[in-house]
Amino acid sequence: MEGDRHKLRFSPLRAPTRSSRTSLSNTVSCCYCDYKISALNTPLYHFGRKQAKLLRIWFSIGVGFSLTALLGVTLILVWEFGNVLHLFHGSSDLSSSLLFGFSPQVYGSRLSVSDAGYLLLSTLISVSVHEFGHSIAAASEGIPTEYIAIFLAVLFPGALVALSYELLEELQPFAALRVYCAGVWHNAVCCAVCALVLFLLPLILSPFYIHGESPMVLDVPPTSPLSGYLSPGDVIVSLDGKRIHNEQDWMEITTVLIDEQILQSSNLSKSFEGLAIVHRMKGYCVPTTVIEESKEMLFIENQSACPDDLTGFVAVQCFNSSKSDIVSNEDGISRRQRWHCLNARDVVKLNKCGDGWVTEITKGSSRLCSQEEYCVSPVPLPGSIWVEITFASPYSPECLQLGRNSFPASGASDISEHKCGGTFVFVGDLISMAHSVRLTAYQPRWGFSFSAHLPNILEKSLMCTFHVSLTLALLNSLPVHFCLLCM
Repeated sequence: MEGDRHKLRFSPLRAPTRSSRTSLSNTVSCCYCDYKISALNTPLYHFGRKQAKLLRIWFSIGVGFSLTALLGVTLILVWEFGNVLHLFHGSSDLSSSLLFGFSPQVYGSRLSVSDAGYLLLSTLISVSVHEFGHSIAAASEGIPTEYIAIFLAVLFPGALVALSYELLEELQPFAALRVYCAGVWHNAVCCAVCALVLFLLPLILSPFYIHGESPMVLDVPPTSPLSGYLSPGDVIVSLDGKRIHNEQDWMEITTVLIDEQILQSSNLSKSFEGLAIVHRMKGYCVPTTVIEESKEMLFIENQSACPDDLTGFVAVQCFNSSKSDIVSNEDGISRRQRWHCLNARDVVKLNKCGDGWVTEITKGSSRLCSQEEYCVSPVPLPGSIWVEITFASPYSPECLQLGRNSFPASGASDISEHKCGGTFVFVGDLISMAHSVRLTAYQPRWGFSFSAHLPNILEKSLMCTFHVSLTLALLNSLPVHFCLLCM
């Protein structure tokens, strides 16, 4: 009987004999170890018996939910099986992404140490909620808990509750079903609580944090292409003139800019009318004298010859398209274009032109330069995208002296005026740039410190617990089918 007590089982309910209550021994092996706890047996049993009437109603609701979850899991399995056989047309990743909180195709997907910590914590919480549900449901039916065990099978943590199999057999079928479905029901309630807290988190933290105004940088790794430009505590105000409020805006606008750049590159390769090109792109008004003094560059087959500290621009005089710097021969086989090498840091400080700038202020209207200016646009190179990033440093000593911890929607001009931030140009792979920094939608109201990471920690913990608990609820609803067959 002692050997049977330590036999590994993967069911959430385990039924050893009554003698196990008097002698508990922990199991340690190369692939499995556990730790048995009996100190909670009496408190859980007394609570279950004292609130038996209410708990039976509570867990009866859980039976209904478990049957619904069983139907949902069955439909998911049928859908996935149909996708394997190519019977359905749709995204096979949709159910995994929505229900289990992950997608197989994630850019640079890897599990960091902090992610492993969140996963371990959420697993312990979800499993504990699951097993306490079984224990309390059994107590409400008059079945005491023999012990609760926490185990580690290979690298997977878990827990189980040991109940008397003989007493379970004596229960009415629906009463036994309440015990078996209790874990699934408690995991579902855990999901609902996590979702509610996530929804109310901005309101709960509002006395201490500003939410949804602009994303704040939490970390910039040394390998990030934005290292040296952004620092922890900086706030990203806009990306290419488009206002950003949170991490979702950051990723969505990045995707939009990539699509726009692909379209611009296609237009540039097909069109050689100066005004037609610049008016579909984002440009800057550069004085004619600067253009005349700049170094000219011959641009052939998507290759430039600008020095490292300069960037290639194509220039068009707004009021005289005949002065366009773009030249092409009649046969269209060998196309040559003359460009100008300019300092990008100086150019971005000038007025903008072209209708490619879609901001809250311009509403997409086209802007032209004066007769003494050229509208210049950066040359789109293969694999590289030109974007302007406007940021603020509200926790820098200069801004703290001004007492400016937030910025209005006017953004860049207001920030530059008060020297609390600035604008810089990024040229490169926009996807790697967007994923290389860690952002949060919360800004501390009083200085940047470790407290700035607290909302991010809470959000990740709640989201991970939600997904793990949902996964446990769905997976553990499958054995309910066998319980129904035995009724």
